[in-house]
Amino acid sequence: MSFKFEAEVRSAQGKGASRRLRHNGQVPAIIYGGNAEPVSIVLNHDNVNNAQIHDAFYSEVLTIVVAGKEEHVKVQAIQRHPTKPKLVHLDFKRV
Repeated sequence: MSFKFEAEVRSAQGKGASRRLRHNGQVPAIIYGGNAEPVSIVLNHDNVNNAQIHDAFYSEVLTIVVAGKEEHVKVQAIQRHPTKPKLVHLDFKRV
């Protein structure tokens, strides 16, 4: 099973900006590692939440399209809300 997500580069940083994203059905994330600089991105919450149900989401290489460029990544860390079935933040590591 292959996973491909569309993402946008995050322009606003910080707690308030992240809260606004989550309120609008999006989840903040970061891609780091490799020779490139870290990139803060935003993903559609429902798409990622539906994909993370599958075990393969955690072990396979994922494709994230950021500004027309494909990044091949693996999930490094996921932060979840303590009481709601919501994702709070994701970390992806380049492969």
